[in-house]
Amino acid sequence: MISKTIEKLLSKVQKPGRYVGGELNSVIKSKEDVEIRFAFCFPDIYEVGMSHLGMKILYSQLNTVPYIWCERVFAPWADMEEQMRRCQVPLYALESGDSLADFDIIGFTLQYELSYTNILNMLDLAGVPLKACDRHSLSRLVVAGGPCACNPEPLADFFDLFFIGEGEEVDLEVLALYREFKKKGGTKQNFLQAAAQIPGVYVPSLYTVEYREDGTIREMRPQCGAPKTVKKRLMPDLDKSYFPDRFVVPAIEIVHDRAVAEVLRGCIRGCRFCQAGFLYRPFREKSVDVINKQCFDLCENTGYDEISLSSLSTSDYSDIYGLLDKLHTWTPEQKIGVSLPSLRVDNFSTELMSKIKSVRRSGLTFAPEAGTQRLRDVINKNVTEEELLKTVNTAFAGGWTTIKLYFMIGLPTETMEDVEGIANLGQAVVDAFYSNPDKPKGRSVKVSVSTASFVPKPFTPFQWEPQDTMEMLREKQRHLVRTVKTRKIELSWHDAETSFLEAVFARGDRRLGAVLLKAWENGCKMDGWKDFFSLSKWLEQFRACGIDPEFYANRRRSPDEVLPWDHLDYGVTKSFLIEEWKRARENRTTPNCREKCSACGAACFKGGICVENR
Repeated sequence: MISKTIEKLLSKVQKPGRYVGGELNSVIKSKEDVEIRFAFCFPDIYEVGMSHLGMKILYSQLNTVPYIWCERVFAPWADMEEQMRRCQVPLYALESGDSLADFDIIGFTLQYELSYTNILNMLDLAGVPLKACDRHSLSRLVVAGGPCACNPEPLADFFDLFFIGEGEEVDLEVLALYREFKKKGGTKQNFLQAAAQIPGVYVPSLYTVEYREDGTIREMRPQCGAPKTVKKRLMPDLDKSYFPDRFVVPAIEIVHDRAVAEVLRGCIRGCRFCQAGFLYRPFREKSVDVINKQCFDLCENTGYDEISLSSLSTSDYSDIYGLLDKLHTWTPEQKIGVSLPSLRVDNFSTELMSKIKSVRRSGLTFAPEAGTQRLRDVINKNVTEEELLKTVNTAFAGGWTTIKLYFMIGLPTETMEDVEGIANLGQAVVDAFYSNPDKPKGRSVKVSVSTASFVPKPFTPFQWEPQDTMEMLREKQRHLVRTVKTRKIELSWHDAETSFLEAVFARGDRRLGAVLLKAWENGCKMDGWKDFFSLSKWLEQFRACGIDPEFYANRRRSPDEVLPWDHLDYGVTKSFLIEEWKRARENRTTPNCREKCSACGAACFKGGICVENR
């Protein structure tokens, strides 16, 4: 469906497959037969966006509605953007080839703070005014959802509304309301006021912010009948929640090029740094039969020969053995592999290993997160070194020789001794291999140790904690390098500069909108890619706007401070988060949700493990 003009550009770019559309299972409708055109925009390149499960679900679901046509839009790489701007080709949707400016609703998924400049760049490429106050008509409504919508304040100037929580129901409710207003010629302002009454919808223009002299927030004040608190939406019964029987099969290789089946949402564990573990509470599972059918349908309709069982912690699925047995009634015959990307150190067993031997052995990944038991207790990881060594010995005896270990650097209360513990734990895994009598003969071990810099996030017990300064993070990284004594350990780490900017926007307020706009105007984009990111350029924009980024990244908050996201309710109470924060300071752990209900507040949704436990 792309134009001749676009076709001419494709010979001048590195990966034309990103921009052509026409893939198997993409949805084509007649413009004359639909009432609402919805552009689902992913603010990164095709290979990243096409790997995202949420986009697959909502794209398919919206297109089941006869009066809606949902199309996909991705951020172009620099070579394509240069050609588009030179030839004045607007950013377009892959299904129709039409400009983003032709759509009723332009929806973004917010997965990562460093993609925010891409949002502005994509709107500008389509000729859509960046600020919500400059878009006056009901058409070209700009909306967003996703995990970063839990603190949408840095983006408040640019979006008309945000979806808070899970989107399967609330998206359709908003589009049905939009259809009514479009038919009767309603105004954008009246539509937004009506939409704000739908649970799970946040309209930032209906709230004013008052600041104190010290720069903290005094009050978030709703106007025009908007609710004081916006509560997240949630699908309590995943068996009844929409899930597609087919995905769009990408034109080129993507990051996660396989069938992805969702087995559960939420997490029972309560790791205190993990935003997803709190945002997606309560813990909810699909039944074995539903997962099995969804896996079968996906493979039938896409041709994929690998299924990834996706969740925050797949090995916590209550009937994981029964599920794998069910899948194995048909996957071996069809030569389809089954992978479990999220494995826990403390529940990887010989039985589980025997059931996932159909996995292509690229290695097993575990996340101890911290190098010492004290720090693992601080973050509530509830994993011991003994459990890790037992697990890797099980894996070595089963034929694996590559182990990946994920850690974080800069966690609250971390010392250099904790940093050394990362290297010591990696060494212990190497030693375990060579002392294991059942290890694969004639092969050596490879232990990959990856460290991410801690970023304090909203709706976690660590939302009040400061991030280590960039120099502190760099010194800890250098110390870790000095501590590793063997070439059997391959060490990697995330850049402290990108983690700093991520922390700024994760806990930012509306004043950051001016910095974001100025940064984009001065060339910042694709900030999640090393080829483009420039902290010095960002710091220039902060100085130009008179804003100190360290105020957001490196400052400890008081529990009684009004936080930019306090008017949003994700179910977990602030009092529970404060109690968890205090327990972390005392090196005290909290049992997981299966062991004991800790009354976090998520029972208010009347679904999942909260109901089961009662």
